[in-house]
Amino acid sequence: MKISTIALTEDVKGKIKEFGNKGETYSDIIMRLVESAKERQLHDLLFNEENTISVDDALFKAKKRWQK
Repeated sequence: MKISTIALTEDVKGKIKEFGNKGETYSDIIMRLVESAKERQLHDLLFNEENTISVDDALFKAKKRWQK
C-alpha cells in the first residue's frame, strides 16, 4: 500500500486522536470516521422525508386514480 503524508495542525491531530482507541493508527481512526460519515449520509438520504407522502395518502391517490 502506498503511504502518503498530510500536514495537520497539532490541534487537529489532537482532535483526531480523541476518536482513537488504544493501538489504532491515525489512518485507522480516519478510515473509521470516513465509514461512519458514509453510513450517516446513507441514513440521511434513506430517511429524508422531504417531498414524500404517507403510505395512506399514496394508497388513497392510487385507488382514486385507478378506480374500476
